[in-house]
Formats: sequence, C-alpha cells, structure tokens
Amino acid sequence: IGSTPLHPTGGPYLNTAAVASPVGVARLLQVAFGCTTFSLVAHQGGFSAAYGTFCMFVWCFCFAVTIFIITCEFTHLHSCLSISWGNFTAAFAMLATLMSITAAVIYSLYFAQFGCYSISCKVRDFRIAASVFAGLLFIAYAVEVFLTRAKPGQVTSYMATVSGLLKIVQAFVACIIFGALVNDNQYSNYVATQWCVAVYSFCFVVTVVVVAFNVTGRTAMLRCPFERFVVIYTFVAILMYVSAAVIWPVFCFDSKYGSPWRPYQCSQGKCPWDSQLVIAIFTYVNLVLYTVDLAYSQRIRFVSHL
Repeated sequence: IGSTPLHPTGGPYLNTAAVASPVGVARLLQVAFGCTTFSLVAHQGGFSAAYGTFCMFVWCFCFAVTIFIITCEFTHLHSCLSISWGNFTAAFAMLATLMSITAAVIYSLYFAQFGCYSISCKVRDFRIAASVFAGLLFIAYAVEVFLTRAKPGQVTSYMATVSGLLKIVQAFVACIIFGALVNDNQYSNYVATQWCVAVYSFCFVVTVVVVAFNVTGRTAMLRCPFERFVVIYTFVAILMYVSAAVIWPVFCFDSKYGSPWRPYQCSQGKCPWDSQLVIAIFTYVNLVLYTVDLAYSQRIRFVSHL
C-alpha cells in the first residue's frame, strides 16, 4: 500500500526531542505551571473585574498555544503548516513571557494578600499559591526565550534575534499605551496629542505587520529587500517617537496646557493624569527599544524559511 510520509525527511513519525530537549522540558513546565495556575484561580482563588479576566485569559491562552506547539512538534504536524515555524515559536515565547509576567504582577497586586480580614484564609492560600505558580510560569517562558535566542554567528529565524524579539516588546509596550489611552479622554483636546496617538498607532500597526510577514514566511512578497524595509521603518519610528516624547509631556504636564502635579481630587485608578504619566513613561521606553532595535538591525541578515 503506497503512502506519503508525513515528515518530508522520511524520519520517525514522533519527534521525542520535542519533549526531551531542554526547550521541550521548558514547554512541559509551561503547560504544568499554566494549568496549575488557572486551576487554582478557578477552583478557590477567584478573580473579578477586567484585571482578573485578563489574567485568566493570559494563562488559558498561553496554555492552549503551548499545547498546540508541543503537539505539532511531537507529531511533525508543523511541517504541514504554511508558516515559518521557527519565527512563530520564537515570537510566541517572547509574547508569552511578557503576558505571563504582566498577569503574575497584576494578580499578585490586586488579589493576593497575607491577611484574612477581607477573605477566608483558604481563599488567601489559593491566591498566594496561584501567584507563585504564575511567577514560575513566567520563568519557564523566559527560559525558552533564553534557550532559543539567536547566538552570534548562528543562522536562525529572524524572530529569534534581538531585533525580532524587540519587535514583540515594542508591540506589547504600545498595547500598554493604548490601555492607558482608554482612561485618558483628554488627548483629543489638542492636535499635538492627537499626533502622538497617531504615532503610537502607526508604529504599532507596522510592527505587527513586520512580525506577521516573518511568521507567515511572506517576506519575499515585498518588492524591496525586507531587511532594508525594516531598517528604514525602524529609523522612521525613532523619529516619530522622538516627536511624541517631546510633545506628549509638554501638552500634558506643562501648566499652560495641563497640570504638572496630580490633581488632588483625582480618583484612584480612574485619574486621567495617571494615564498621561504612564503614556509618557512608556513612550520613552519604546523610544529606547526602537533605538536598540536599529543598532541590532545593522548586524543581522534575514532568514524567512526557518
């Protein structure tokens, strides 16, 4: 009976290295820690409001995608997918690292406590345990990023390089800025602050497009060399972020346009001034990230098919 082998090299159908290698062990730990974390929260720890929902989404999402990755690598199914598998796994590992540390910090700050004065001691213990495993989950994803990162002189996927990993961080920081903009409806008062929002949006969209082109292995579709496009875009993004880094603090914290000090009557958690400060801080963070990205982009060559 004739058949077509699932794996193009004709090797064994199951890839034991997917679970026995250091990266495979890290992924198995991710599954174990992730499942334990959201199980503790769902069983007794509990969650509420948007913060708790976000944490549960992060743990369930990362758990599901990690299971998918392990299954595909163990059965060689990833060879049937029309994506750049190396870019996909590297990008997800970096994204999961950022998301998991954010969820761990948020859940610990808003739900974990040492006293039993507002909740039962049993619930407190579950929340503390969930916070611990959420921290371990972050470490497991960070270990994978460390193990799969590009080494000097190594031919690897673009998303595994410093420049590729920075793209994920830049997009994640932009999401934090957008989240802060939700609580700040005063940016529409001035054209200058609207320009800043346009800068954040434009750079976020193009960064996501760069990541998407690499993950899908479609970098050859562009008429110009993809590495040249990325370097030019990164340089333009730096110029745009420099303008935002100057304009946003002036129009938010200068006494002529805004307030240099936090208003006394501003409610905790819903103060536009707090959001403006968060946006200003992360504007400078992304400016630094794009600058470092440009420096590293000069030293790499793109490989889209890995």
